[in-house]
Amino acid sequence: MHVVILAGGKGVRLRPYTTALPKPLVPIGDQHAILEIVLRQLAAAGFTGCTIAIGHLGQIIRAYVGDGERWGLKVDYSTEESPLGTIGPLLTMRDRLPESFLVMNGDILTDLDYADVLTQHRTSGAPLTIATYARKVHIDFGVLTTDDTKVVGFTEKPSMDYRVSMGVYGLSLATLAGYTAGLPLGFDELVLDLLKTRTPPHAYAFDGYWLDIGRPDDYDRANAEFTTHRSLLLKGA
Repeated sequence: MHVVILAGGKGVRLRPYTTALPKPLVPIGDQHAILEIVLRQLAAAGFTGCTIAIGHLGQIIRAYVGDGERWGLKVDYSTEESPLGTIGPLLTMRDRLPESFLVMNGDILTDLDYADVLTQHRTSGAPLTIATYARKVHIDFGVLTTDDTKVVGFTEKPSMDYRVSMGVYGLSLATLAGYTAGLPLGFDELVLDLLKTRTPPHAYAFDGYWLDIGRPDDYDRANAEFTTHRSLLLKGA
Protein backbone atom coordinates (compact mmCIF):
# COMPACT_ATOMS: atom_id res chain seq x y z
CA MET A 1 0.00 0.00 0.00
CA HIS A 2 2.30 2.71 -1.33
CA VAL A 3 1.40 6.17 -2.62
CA VAL A 4 3.32 8.81 -4.54
CA ILE A 5 2.16 12.37 -3.86
CA LEU A 6 3.01 14.96 -6.51
CA ALA A 7 3.88 18.18 -4.68
CA GLY A 8 6.53 19.82 -6.85
CA GLY A 9 4.51 22.46 -8.68
CA LYS A 10 4.79 26.21 -8.18
CA GLY A 11 1.06 26.77 -7.66
CA VAL A 12 1.09 29.78 -9.99
CA ARG A 13 -2.70 29.89 -10.34
CA LEU A 14 -3.13 30.06 -6.57
CA ARG A 15 -0.98 33.16 -6.02
CA PRO A 16 -0.69 35.18 -3.82
CA TYR A 17 -1.37 32.31 -1.36
CA THR A 18 1.57 30.33 -2.75
CA THR A 19 4.11 33.16 -2.75
CA ALA A 20 5.71 31.92 0.48
CA LEU A 21 4.11 28.47 0.88
CA PRO A 22 4.00 25.48 -1.48
CA LYS A 23 0.41 24.83 -2.53
CA PRO A 24 0.00 21.53 -0.59
CA LEU A 25 0.74 23.40 2.65
CA VAL A 26 -1.78 26.23 2.37
CA PRO A 27 -4.10 25.97 5.40
CA ILE A 28 -7.69 24.78 5.14
CA GLY A 29 -10.37 25.35 7.77
CA ASP A 30 -8.93 25.28 11.27
CA GLN A 31 -5.33 25.49 10.05
CA HIS A 32 -4.97 21.95 8.66
CA ALA A 33 -2.66 21.99 5.64
CA ILE A 34 -4.14 20.31 2.55
CA LEU A 35 -1.28 17.80 2.56
CA GLU A 36 -1.87 16.95 6.21
CA ILE A 37 -5.51 16.12 5.48
CA VAL A 38 -4.42 13.90 2.57
CA LEU A 39 -1.80 12.09 4.68
CA ARG A 40 -4.31 11.46 7.47
CA GLN A 41 -6.78 10.05 4.94
CA LEU A 42 -4.17 7.78 3.37
CA ALA A 43 -3.04 6.41 6.73
CA ALA A 44 -6.66 5.73 7.71
CA ALA A 45 -7.15 3.90 4.38
CA GLY A 46 -4.30 1.52 5.18
CA PHE A 47 -1.41 3.03 3.26
CA THR A 48 1.94 2.62 5.00
CA GLY A 49 4.52 3.94 2.51
CA CYS A 50 4.57 7.37 0.86
CA THR A 51 6.98 9.08 -1.52
CA ILE A 52 6.52 12.83 -1.93
CA ALA A 53 7.84 14.35 -5.16
CA ILE A 54 8.99 17.85 -4.26
CA GLY A 55 10.44 20.79 -6.18
CA HIS A 56 9.39 24.40 -5.63
CA LEU A 57 9.77 25.23 -1.89
CA GLY A 58 10.25 21.52 -1.33
CA GLN A 59 12.39 22.08 1.76
CA ILE A 60 9.32 23.50 3.54
CA ILE A 61 7.29 20.38 2.73
CA ARG A 62 10.14 18.17 3.97
CA ALA A 63 10.39 20.15 7.20
CA TYR A 64 6.62 20.01 7.78
CA VAL A 65 6.03 16.34 6.99
CA GLY A 66 9.34 14.86 8.16
CA ASP A 67 9.40 11.07 8.13
CA GLY A 68 5.60 10.81 8.42
CA GLU A 69 5.73 9.02 11.76
CA ARG A 70 3.03 11.18 13.36
CA TRP A 71 0.55 9.86 10.78
CA GLY A 72 1.78 6.28 10.93
CA LEU A 73 3.42 6.54 7.51
CA LYS A 74 6.94 5.94 6.30
CA VAL A 75 7.65 8.97 4.10
CA ASP A 76 10.59 9.52 1.76
CA TYR A 77 11.21 12.16 -0.90
CA SER A 78 12.19 12.61 -4.52
CA THR A 79 13.40 16.04 -5.65
CA GLU A 80 12.75 17.55 -9.08
CA GLU A 81 15.63 19.74 -10.19
CA SER A 82 13.53 20.89 -13.16
CA PRO A 83 9.81 20.42 -13.98
CA LEU A 84 9.12 16.86 -15.17
CA GLY A 85 5.35 16.89 -15.64
CA THR A 86 2.87 14.62 -13.88
CA ILE A 87 4.42 11.24 -14.69
CA GLY A 88 8.07 12.29 -15.19
CA PRO A 89 8.93 12.30 -11.45
CA LEU A 90 7.93 8.63 -11.21
CA LEU A 91 10.61 7.64 -13.71
CA THR A 92 13.38 8.76 -11.37
CA MET A 93 12.12 6.59 -8.51
CA ARG A 94 11.25 3.35 -10.32
CA ASP A 95 13.80 1.36 -8.33
CA ARG A 96 11.99 2.01 -5.04
CA LEU A 97 8.37 1.60 -6.13
CA PRO A 98 6.27 -1.57 -5.75
CA GLU A 99 4.64 -3.40 -8.63
CA SER A 100 1.48 -1.29 -8.32
CA PHE A 101 0.83 1.89 -6.37
CA LEU A 102 -1.33 5.00 -6.06
CA VAL A 103 -0.33 8.36 -7.57
CA MET A 104 -2.08 11.58 -6.62
CA ASN A 105 -1.83 15.35 -6.59
CA GLY A 106 -1.12 16.87 -3.20
CA ASP A 107 -3.72 19.63 -3.46
CA ILE A 108 -7.14 17.94 -3.62
CA LEU A 109 -9.92 17.56 -1.07
CA THR A 110 -12.08 14.47 -1.50
CA ASP A 111 -13.68 11.62 0.42
CA LEU A 112 -12.59 9.18 -2.29
CA ASP A 113 -11.71 5.70 -1.02
CA TYR A 114 -8.03 5.68 -2.00
CA ALA A 115 -7.56 2.03 -1.04
CA ASP A 116 -10.44 0.97 -3.29
CA VAL A 117 -8.92 2.81 -6.25
CA LEU A 118 -5.71 0.80 -5.83
CA THR A 119 -7.61 -2.46 -5.25
CA GLN A 120 -9.71 -1.98 -8.40
CA HIS A 121 -6.59 -1.09 -10.36
CA ARG A 122 -4.94 -4.34 -9.34
CA THR A 123 -8.10 -6.32 -10.13
CA SER A 124 -8.62 -4.70 -13.54
CA GLY A 125 -5.18 -5.61 -14.87
CA ALA A 126 -5.10 -2.27 -16.68
CA PRO A 127 -1.80 -0.38 -16.99
CA LEU A 128 -3.38 2.75 -15.49
CA THR A 129 -6.53 3.52 -13.52
CA ILE A 130 -7.96 7.04 -13.53
CA ALA A 131 -10.37 8.26 -10.85
CA THR A 132 -13.05 10.26 -12.69
CA TYR A 133 -15.66 12.80 -11.64
CA ALA A 134 -18.80 14.07 -13.40
CA ARG A 135 -18.78 17.72 -14.47
CA LYS A 136 -21.42 19.86 -16.18
CA VAL A 137 -20.47 22.98 -18.12
CA HIS A 138 -23.08 25.58 -19.02
CA ILE A 139 -22.51 27.60 -22.20
CA ASP A 140 -23.88 31.13 -21.80
CA PHE A 141 -24.29 31.70 -25.54
CA GLY A 142 -26.35 30.35 -28.37
CA VAL A 143 -24.14 27.73 -30.07
CA LEU A 144 -24.10 27.56 -33.85
CA THR A 145 -23.17 24.62 -36.05
CA THR A 146 -21.83 25.90 -39.35
CA ASP A 147 -20.99 24.41 -42.72
CA ASP A 148 -18.84 26.79 -44.76
CA THR A 149 -21.06 29.88 -45.11
CA LYS A 150 -24.31 28.39 -43.73
CA VAL A 151 -25.68 27.85 -40.25
CA VAL A 152 -26.96 24.26 -40.14
CA GLY A 153 -27.77 23.96 -36.46
CA PHE A 154 -28.50 26.03 -33.37
CA THR A 155 -28.69 25.27 -29.64
CA GLU A 156 -29.61 27.92 -27.09
CA LYS A 157 -27.27 27.96 -24.06
CA PRO A 158 -26.54 24.22 -23.96
CA SER A 159 -24.99 22.21 -21.12
CA MET A 160 -22.26 19.66 -21.60
CA ASP A 161 -21.80 16.61 -19.35
CA TYR A 162 -18.43 14.88 -19.19
CA ARG A 163 -16.07 13.15 -16.78
CA VAL A 164 -12.75 14.65 -15.72
CA SER A 165 -9.62 13.24 -14.13
CA MET A 166 -9.54 13.78 -10.36
CA GLY A 167 -5.76 13.73 -10.15
CA VAL A 168 -5.75 10.29 -8.49
CA TYR A 169 -4.41 7.24 -10.33
CA GLY A 170 -3.59 3.60 -9.85
CA LEU A 171 -0.43 2.75 -11.77
CA SER A 172 1.54 -0.40 -12.56
CA LEU A 173 5.32 -0.15 -12.57
CA ALA A 174 5.54 -1.98 -15.91
CA THR A 175 3.60 0.89 -17.52
CA LEU A 176 6.65 3.13 -17.07
CA ALA A 177 8.97 0.82 -18.98
CA GLY A 178 10.41 2.36 -22.13
CA TYR A 179 10.34 5.94 -20.87
CA THR A 180 13.58 7.78 -20.07
CA ALA A 181 14.22 9.00 -16.53
CA GLY A 182 15.06 12.67 -16.26
CA LEU A 183 12.91 13.70 -19.23
CA PRO A 184 9.49 15.35 -18.81
CA LEU A 185 6.46 13.09 -19.23
CA GLY A 186 2.93 14.37 -18.88
CA PHE A 187 -0.20 12.49 -17.88
CA ASP A 188 -1.71 13.39 -21.26
CA GLU A 189 1.24 11.84 -23.12
CA LEU A 190 0.97 8.61 -21.15
CA VAL A 191 -2.77 8.28 -21.75
CA LEU A 192 -2.40 8.96 -25.48
CA ASP A 193 0.41 6.38 -25.71
CA LEU A 194 -1.77 3.78 -23.98
CA LEU A 195 -4.70 4.50 -26.30
CA LYS A 196 -2.39 4.27 -29.30
CA THR A 197 -1.19 0.81 -28.25
CA ARG A 198 -4.77 -0.34 -27.52
CA THR A 199 -4.09 -0.81 -23.80
CA PRO A 200 -6.64 1.68 -22.47
CA PRO A 201 -6.72 2.90 -18.86
CA HIS A 202 -9.41 1.70 -16.47
CA ALA A 203 -11.94 4.35 -15.38
CA TYR A 204 -12.87 4.53 -11.70
CA ALA A 205 -16.12 6.51 -11.50
CA PHE A 206 -16.60 8.56 -8.32
CA ASP A 207 -19.55 10.76 -7.40
CA GLY A 208 -18.81 11.90 -3.83
CA TYR A 209 -17.08 15.09 -2.70
CA TRP A 210 -14.13 16.37 -4.73
CA LEU A 211 -12.49 19.77 -4.99
CA ASP A 212 -9.30 20.53 -6.89
CA ILE A 213 -7.70 23.54 -5.21
CA GLY A 214 -6.14 25.16 -8.24
CA ARG A 215 -7.38 28.76 -8.15
CA PRO A 216 -8.13 31.36 -5.46
CA ASP A 217 -11.90 30.85 -5.74
CA ASP A 218 -11.38 27.08 -5.28
CA TYR A 219 -9.33 27.80 -2.17
CA ASP A 220 -12.00 30.14 -0.80
CA ARG A 221 -14.64 27.50 -1.44
CA ALA A 222 -12.54 24.85 0.32
CA ASN A 223 -12.27 27.00 3.42
CA ALA A 224 -15.98 27.79 3.36
CA GLU A 225 -16.95 24.12 3.00
CA PHE A 226 -14.39 22.45 5.26
CA THR A 227 -16.34 22.87 8.50
CA THR A 228 -19.42 21.30 6.90
CA HIS A 229 -17.44 18.45 5.35
CA ARG A 230 -14.86 17.96 8.11
CA SER A 231 -16.32 14.70 9.44
CA LEU A 232 -16.63 13.38 5.88
CA LEU A 233 -13.07 14.28 4.89
CA LEU A 234 -11.46 13.09 8.12
CA LYS A 235 -13.60 10.03 8.83
CA GLY A 236 -11.49 7.35 10.46
CA ALA A 237 -8.42 9.58 10.44
